Amino acid sequence: MKKRATNLLMTGVMGSAMAGMLVAGVAAASHDDGLEQTPAKKPIAAQVGDGTANGAQKAGAAHKAQDKQDKKDKKKVLYSGTTTASYFWDDGSGVNGDTGMPASGKPMQEGLFASPSWPLNTKVKVTYDGRSAVGFIGDRGPGEPSHHGVMLDLDTHTFRHLVDGGEPENDYNTGTDQGHLKGVKYEILKWGKGDGVKGKPQPFGDGS
Repeated sequence: MKKRATNLLMTGVMGSAMAGMLVAGVAAASHDDGLEQTPAKKPIAAQVGDGTANGAQKAGAAHKAQDKQDKKDKKKVLYSGTTTASYFWDDGSGVNGDTGMPASGKPMQEGLFASPSWPLNTKVKVTYDGRSAVGFIGDRGPGEPSHHGVMLDLDTHTFRHLVDGGEPENDYNTGTDQGHLKGVKYEILKWGKGDGVKGKPQPFGDGS
């Protein structure tokens, strides 16, 4: 009886020890199965900053400045100058005597400009009185006015934006008394592969 009791006691102790080891094993496994990972790296802004909100803001501003500089480095102005610009909206409706769909085959839209000679699909930035817009040459024009120094036709929306930053009354009416803008700066960002001539704009019919 004494020996049997001792055996039972040992069995109980070993059982408790095994249970403890099992619990410990499960706990250890929980650290290895992904439930508790190495802390993730801090966001870039926090790494660059001093650990404070102000530091993170400074780091974010530094990144934005670098991104802006990178974009400037990639952007190359191929040709620039100034001219007088008029406006148009040719959508094939015949309103205001428009001549039909744009020569590029692309539908009339904001950012679609017309040049008497530059290659179609040329990307160009226009600036006037501190306001800028980027568009593409999608049509031919102006016609006769180009022989008098008007070398760009801007869509109505872009034209109004350059005037005062506003929106036109409708696609055909800028809502202002201005029909021309003198001294519009243009910058060629990318020459198009369509028909036309690179370089100094030429009057309609003289090289387009």
